[in-house]
Amino acid sequence: MSAAAKVKVTRIDPTDWYVGLKNPTLQLMVYGPNVRDAEVSLDYPNVQIDSIARLDSPNYLLVYLNLKGAKAGEMTLKIGKQKVKYLLKEREMSGDKRMGFTNADVLYMLMPDRFASSGKYTEPKAAKKLSAELNNYVVDRKQPSLRHGGDLEGIRQHLDYFNELGVTALWFTPVLENNSPDNEAGYSTYHGYATTDYYRVDPRFGTNREYRQLADEAHAKGLKIVMDMIFNHCGFEHPWVKDRPSKDWFNLYEWLEGKDKAHFNSDPRGTKFQQTSYKLTPVKDPYASDVDLKETVDGWFVPTMPDLNQRNPHVMTYLIQNSIWWIETVGIDGIRMDTYPYADAKGMARWMKTLDEEYPNFNVVGETWVTEPAYTAAWQKDSKLSKENSYLKTVMDFSFFDKLSQAKNEETDPWWNGLNRLYNSFVYDYLYENPNNVMAFIDNHDTDRFLGNGKDTLALKQALALLLTVKRIPQLYYGTEILMNGTKEVTDGNVRKDFPGGFPGDKKNCFTAEGRTKAENAMFRWLSNILHWRNGNETIIRGMMKQFIPYNGIYVVARSWHRNNVVTILNGTSKPATLEIARYAELIENQTEAVDITTGRTVSLQKDIKLRPRQTMILEF
Repeated sequence: MSAAAKVKVTRIDPTDWYVGLKNPTLQLMVYGPNVRDAEVSLDYPNVQIDSIARLDSPNYLLVYLNLKGAKAGEMTLKIGKQKVKYLLKEREMSGDKRMGFTNADVLYMLMPDRFASSGKYTEPKAAKKLSAELNNYVVDRKQPSLRHGGDLEGIRQHLDYFNELGVTALWFTPVLENNSPDNEAGYSTYHGYATTDYYRVDPRFGTNREYRQLADEAHAKGLKIVMDMIFNHCGFEHPWVKDRPSKDWFNLYEWLEGKDKAHFNSDPRGTKFQQTSYKLTPVKDPYASDVDLKETVDGWFVPTMPDLNQRNPHVMTYLIQNSIWWIETVGIDGIRMDTYPYADAKGMARWMKTLDEEYPNFNVVGETWVTEPAYTAAWQKDSKLSKENSYLKTVMDFSFFDKLSQAKNEETDPWWNGLNRLYNSFVYDYLYENPNNVMAFIDNHDTDRFLGNGKDTLALKQALALLLTVKRIPQLYYGTEILMNGTKEVTDGNVRKDFPGGFPGDKKNCFTAEGRTKAENAMFRWLSNILHWRNGNETIIRGMMKQFIPYNGIYVVARSWHRNNVVTILNGTSKPATLEIARYAELIENQTEAVDITTGRTVSLQKDIKLRPRQTMILEF
C-alpha cells in the first residue's frame, strides 16, 4: 500500500482515443514514478481491462483495454490511489471514407523550418518562453544546419500559392517535437527526424490545434496533407532513452549502459556503439549473413537517433496507435514512412495491415532507398517477389531518380547512355504489383537539387515532363518551380534553403510574380501550366503506358486512354534532332495534328518534327 501511495501519473499515451475502430484494443502507456506496480481499475460501460504489462522500468505501465461497444465520453481510471480522467471521442467518419493520395495527385514536399514563418514563434516573448521550455537551440538563418524559424502558420498563410502552382498534396518533413539541443558543431534537428514526443507538434512549428487548422484549410482548398513519420528511430532526448521501459525497447542499447545518468549523452567515443551499415540489400538478400542483416536493421542510424525495436510487440502497438491517432485527430491523407527497410519487416507489415484494414483507401509511401527496381518492387504490397507481404501500398522509385541524375549529364546514344537509362528502368515495371503506386521524384531533401549549382532549365523541363506524364505518383521538391538549386558538398542544409519571401524581412518574394525574376517566372508558368493540365487528366491517371527505345537520341513515352493520347517527346542530345513520324504510326494512326501542352501550339503529325537541342514536347491528341 505504501508503494501505491507514492504513485504519481504524469502522462498517458495516447492523450485520448476514439471509439468505433475495427480493432477495439487500446494500449495505454502510463508514465510516472513507481507506476509499474500500481493496481488499475475502471468503471465505464463496455470498457474492460484485457491485460496489464508491467515492464522493467518502475516508471511505466502498459494497460490494454477492450473498447468494443464503448461510447464516447470521459472515463475515470484509478491507478494506485490516483484518479485520472481519460477522454474517448467520436470519430468524424468511418475509416473507409478517408481517401489517400493517388497517382492523380502531385505531391509537393517541403521542410516546415525552411518554407515560411509567421513570425509568431520567433518574436522575442514567444522565443524566450520556448527557450525556457526546450533544450538549447538557436534560430539563425545564416547557418545552414541551425533552425531558421519556419512554422505551420507560415505554411497556412501560403496555401493559395500551392493552388496557383497546381500541386494537389503537401508532404511536410516531420512536424513532431524534436527537443534535441544544438550541438557544438552547429547542427540541430531542424529537419524533424529525431522525435522526442510522438503526440506533440514541435512548439517551434506551432500546436496540435494549428496543425489541424492547417489541414482543414488545406482540405477546403483541395489540398491533401501527407505526414512524415519515423518508426525506425526516435530522438536521443525522448524520455524512453534515459529510462528504458524495457530492456528490449531499443536495439543494441548496450553501449549506453553504465553511463552516468547525470551526464547521460550520445557521445559514442570509447563505447561499443554500432551504427547501421546503411546497406539495405541484406534485408532482401536470400544469401544474407546474420551479421550483415543485424548491422542494417539493428544498428543505429546515428548516435543521436536510438534504434527502436519493432520486434517488441508493445513498441509496435505504440507506434501503430500513434499513426491512427494522427489520422483521426488531424485528418491527414497519407503517410510517408522514413527509412522503411531499416525497421523490422514483420513489425512494419503488421502496422500496414492494421492501417489497411481500418483505412482501405488510405495510402502510405515507404522510403526504400535502393536504386534497383527489383529491390523496390519486393517491398510493395502483394509482391510476388517477397515471401512475406509488406502490405505497403506505395514505394519510392529511387531507380528513376538515379538514372535521371546520370542521364541529365549525358548524350543519349544508341545503347545505354542518356535517356536510355530511363527507358531501361521502366522496362522492369513488370516487377511491380502496381506501377501506379510507385512514387517518382527528381530530387528531395536528402539529395542534391536537380539543378545542382547551375540553372539548366532544358534538362529540368525534360525531367519534369517525364515525371508528370509517366505511370507514377509524382513528387516535387519545394522551390524547383523557381529554380532553387544547391548541393550537399558542404552540408545538407544547402539543399534545404529558405523559400524566398517566406520569412519576415525577406527582400525577395517568390510567392508572387512581381517578386520573381524573368527566368523564375518562366519556369513557374511552364510548370504550373502542366500541373493544371495534369489535374484530373484521365489519360495520365488511367492511361496505358507505352515507351519507345530512344531513336536518333529521342525518347518517346505515350499514355493512351480510349481514343485520347498524350505523347512526351524528349530530345536527349545537345544537337538538333528529327522525330520521324512514320516510326510512331501505331500512336498517331489517322490523327493529323496535336497540341503541344508546353507551348499551346498546334503541331502537324503529317510530317517529321524538328526538335531543338534538349527540347521537350508534350503532345495531346
